Amino acid sequence: MTPTAQYVVLLAVSVVLTFGVGRLLVTAGEPFLQEVFRDRSVTRSVNLLLSVLFHLITLGVLAIISIIDLGNLDDQPLQKFVVRLGVVLLVLGIAYGISMLVLIRVRERRKADDISEHVQERLAERGVDGRPPTQRPQVTPEP
Repeated sequence: MTPTAQYVVLLAVSVVLTFGVGRLLVTAGEPFLQEVFRDRSVTRSVNLLLSVLFHLITLGVLAIISIIDLGNLDDQPLQKFVVRLGVVLLVLGIAYGISMLVLIRVRERRKADDISEHVQERLAERGVDGRPPTQRPQVTPEP
């Protein structure tokens, strides 16, 4: 296989894998986002934006990786191809993992906010000011 053909095959495989993983991320991320935003149109918009971000960053990194010289593998074109494909898979795995961590963190933050809001409501029902002392209005005693 010529170096040009190898380069084209690597880019084609990388793009197909990137879009496959991106589609999986969109599908798997939607329930997380739905739980966070509770509005279908907002969920779809955020999911689309995250998908575009994932694709742009991943494809950019993969384009840069595709031109890196692997030095001592010049006489072994198949090994060179396998090493580059391995790097592509690692980059995709890392990008996917980071994306899922972000979705999980957003979901956890929303749950914590909901719990905090619920606690504040319950305290207010009981007549207790649940705000930290620094956020309470200052009352100065009259002489």
